[in-house]
Amino acid sequence: MRKDLSNNFKTGWIYFVIPLLLIASIFFMSSQNNKVDVKYSEIVNMFRTNQVSEFELDLSSGKLNYKLFSEESKKEHIYSVPSVSYFLDDVSKYVNEYNTAHPDKQINYNYIKGSRGSVFVSMIPTIILGAVLVGLSFLIIRRMGNTMTSENNRALSFGKVKKNTEEESDKKFEDVAGCEEEKAELEELVDFLKEPEKYTKLGARIPKGVLLVGPPGTGKTLLAKAVAGEAGAPFLSISGSDFVEMYVGVGASRVRDLFEQAKKKAPAIVFIDEIDAVGRHRGTGMGGGNDEREQTLNQLLVEMDGFGTNSGVIVMAATNRPDVLDPALLRPGRFDRQITVNRPDMKGREEILKVHARNKPLGPDVDFKEIARITMGFTGADLENLMNEAAILAVKRKKKAITSNEIIDAISRVELGIEKKNHKYTDRAKKLTAFHEAGHAVSSFYVEGHKPVKEISIVPRGLGAGGYTWYSQEEENYESKNEMLGDLISIFGGRVAEALSLNDISTGASSDLKHATAMCRDMVAKYGMSDAVGPVVYDDSSDEVFLGRDYGRVNNYSDKTSARIDEEVERLLREAYAKCEEILKAHFDKLELVANALLEKEKLSGEEFANLMNYGTLEAPETEIEDTTEYEEPVSEAIENPYVQEETENNSDE
Repeated sequence: MRKDLSNNFKTGWIYFVIPLLLIASIFFMSSQNNKVDVKYSEIVNMFRTNQVSEFELDLSSGKLNYKLFSEESKKEHIYSVPSVSYFLDDVSKYVNEYNTAHPDKQINYNYIKGSRGSVFVSMIPTIILGAVLVGLSFLIIRRMGNTMTSENNRALSFGKVKKNTEEESDKKFEDVAGCEEEKAELEELVDFLKEPEKYTKLGARIPKGVLLVGPPGTGKTLLAKAVAGEAGAPFLSISGSDFVEMYVGVGASRVRDLFEQAKKKAPAIVFIDEIDAVGRHRGTGMGGGNDEREQTLNQLLVEMDGFGTNSGVIVMAATNRPDVLDPALLRPGRFDRQITVNRPDMKGREEILKVHARNKPLGPDVDFKEIARITMGFTGADLENLMNEAAILAVKRKKKAITSNEIIDAISRVELGIEKKNHKYTDRAKKLTAFHEAGHAVSSFYVEGHKPVKEISIVPRGLGAGGYTWYSQEEENYESKNEMLGDLISIFGGRVAEALSLNDISTGASSDLKHATAMCRDMVAKYGMSDAVGPVVYDDSSDEVFLGRDYGRVNNYSDKTSARIDEEVERLLREAYAKCEEILKAHFDKLELVANALLEKEKLSGEEFANLMNYGTLEAPETEIEDTTEYEEPVSEAIENPYVQEETENNSDE
């Protein structure tokens, strides 16, 4: 910023000085041109008629300063005589005659000897104007030259890569948590960059490229920086979109420039973020083989092939869409190794929380293990955002440390959005929302093996819904058929509760129906969980349609099979609806109890809901106080998952 100010000062003073010079020259010329507009004969006549009382004549320039007897103020007049000698011949006799006749009141006169200085002074205005014009011309020419030079430099650097070079990354492996296996695999790269001779002696070849694959926010870029930081190697980072321009050939030129600079800095790491922006399948664009992206990818493939066996340059790239990358990019010799960076498990989340809490004051009640347990599915970026939101809440509540309450509220804010407590709606809408959410919770309570309720609320959040029912997640990689069928029953709890309590249904269950339909279709067509259709995958739509490659893709099954799938989806939905209706009719008193509690408190915790279901009150009896956060359903009241029994019967028949 100081440099910019200095440059502005160096160029800006011209615009300040030039106007001052112009103003000064104008005043000077105006003062010099303050002459009497009279004829020479009139001047001579003034001397002949004895009107001049005093005068002074410059013998060099011919400048005449004179005063008149008739003016009381003795104003000075200026006149430039055409010839000094002629003027003296014309007026001398009149002056001498007057002085002889009036010895007591003579005409005072003086002759100034001429000098070169006076001539120079008279030329000052012309010199100033000339200098100003020359200066302005020089400034304009220089600015035009700078503009042309800048344009030329910009044209020459158009094909240069726009990189962000970190000569020394400050990230270490200790700054990356929740991915111990991935760090262990990357330690080989660090060891090679530090001691390459150890590998070359045995003829080993370190991978030329490492592709980091994983969901957004799992720490792929952070891992690459940590590798550079541990190895002390230059880190050349660029995004895949930086290669792509509207002009064909620019991206390829930038690829060449990037690898040339990497080779000069070797051993070094080249990191390409979001490589799918430039590394997609070739031959899928609509512009033919001259597509700019394809040219850039071709150059990238050539450059990675052109590496020496041990050039000391390692290419690392990150993407969350490995399915769209060109196969030639993933073959051995280019990206030899793919490292999947998954969402962290419970232990990993605990370590990540500790990393992001280093510079934050925490209260004594903060338990990272408990927070990690209730944040299943959070990525590293989500957890960093969680701690930041908790810190913001602590500041708003004027606390000096972050407590467990702020972190729990931050989790709700991150997952569900901000509460809209000022949102007002009618009593009927409030009652409908209370029964709707109570229907979800009560129906899930009586489904065996269903996830326990974590929180129920009829306060709107940023979900576009009037309330929510929040379930505690379990640390599982897969979901069984029985669990999915049990989820279907609880999904219909809102619609069924509306119909039973208000004898009407509303649009509030539209998202529930959409979710239930998608789940049933996946069970039938993708997971092979239907006996009627069979263990066949009919819908492999996990990948998005890739224009060019999948533009003409059609279903790989007949219309008859499609009708069977639709029939099976409808059957599963109707059966789940019927089972949910059976549960809520049998326990309608519990439904009313929970709904009335929501109308009164607007929000129920998982423990309060469990107490309502087990004891009929928000608090457990004093004689049986125990931790009911993770409760067990009463065997006498719980209804077993009907699908478990049906499946057992089917198996026995078989």
